[in-house]
Amino acid sequence: MPEQLLEFRGINRKHLEMYFTELGGKQMSDSLPNVLVGKGWRGEILDEQELSFTNTFKVNAVRIRFYAEDECLLKELIKNYRYKTTRIGG
Repeated sequence: MPEQLLEFRGINRKHLEMYFTELGGKQMSDSLPNVLVGKGWRGEILDEQELSFTNTFKVNAVRIRFYAEDECLLKELIKNYRYKTTRIGG
């Protein structure tokens, strides 16, 4: 089963969980690692850390491992998930 590990910064962990459910996933656990399963794929929210760039500038970092039945489905899952995490600055 192909897999890929990604880190997302500055996005609340609960929102990251919600994006999996919006893609058709069902939450299988409430504690870390939080497992969400969809048709032919699985996502695991592994951990969340706070990163400090300065004394006042801090962001969270969440590591997520994506699994899928095949490489094509994995690429599609990650593409759709990244679309949901896109933030437009202004």
